[in-house]
Amino acid sequence: MRYAYYPGCTLKKYAENLEKSFLAVAGALGLDITELPRWNCCGTVFSLADDDLIHQVAPLRVLLAAQKEGFDKLLCVCSMCYNTLKRTAQMLKEKPDKLRTLNMFLDDEPDYLGGVEVVHFLQVLRDDVGFKNVAKKFKRSMNGMKIAPYYGCLLLRPLSIAIDDQEHPTALEELLSLIGADVIDDPLKVECCGAHQTVHNKEVIAERTYRIVSSARERGAEAIALDCPLCDFNLDHRQKESERHYTDFFPMPVFYYTQLLALAMGIQEDVYGFEKHYVNPKSILKEHNLV
Repeated sequence: MRYAYYPGCTLKKYAENLEKSFLAVAGALGLDITELPRWNCCGTVFSLADDDLIHQVAPLRVLLAAQKEGFDKLLCVCSMCYNTLKRTAQMLKEKPDKLRTLNMFLDDEPDYLGGVEVVHFLQVLRDDVGFKNVAKKFKRSMNGMKIAPYYGCLLLRPLSIAIDDQEHPTALEELLSLIGADVIDDPLKVECCGAHQTVHNKEVIAERTYRIVSSARERGAEAIALDCPLCDFNLDHRQKESERHYTDFFPMPVFYYTQLLALAMGIQEDVYGFEKHYVNPKSILKEHNLV
């Protein structure tokens, strides 16, 4: 199966460790992935105003880019990009009048025909490759590292684009179990990290990070595994804000699940990108004989 890969803006800078580890894992699995030769920002968020079509132009251009290259599957790794592009693709399929209007507006482009399916890498691993086939590539175990999965909002809300059960998702749990982690279930794994409040209201993020990280720690977790660059920034880098505001807060390493998969596959260390973490994960990795 062929996939057009849409990286989005964040993976080319702040989340390079997510992109590098994803590409390494996809390569080890033999997936046929081609980065779109020309892409633009996804628009960052899906507009909720019914008459606000201008904010659908950016995601529509991305869908058009995939169509032009002959792809019917558009693969996202960033959860924010997935959420925005998936919702746009669904809206254009369900509301042909809006699609006609946008096609007329983009009069210098070929019409978008509505045939591109937006998928997330976690979906591809589960539904297309199969977790059992992914596990065949594993060369080492996490040796019982206690890891709490964290999903946040963007892969689970709204229901129409959710890749898993909204209240009790299991995809990350299954993957982490297969790599030999001791999975810690935390009721806050589907709560919002605070999202874009991180730009102008760091105190809100400090409180959210304090609650989510502390909850995982109270249940025995040594680390958190997640899939979203924005969640990663808030739960990892904003731990310094939590330390400043809460004297009983203790830092915890945060991983992208793709980093852990690359580690389990024995892929070369230059794709891990651990140097980009605020909370250095190497001490916990050493404890489990992983570095």
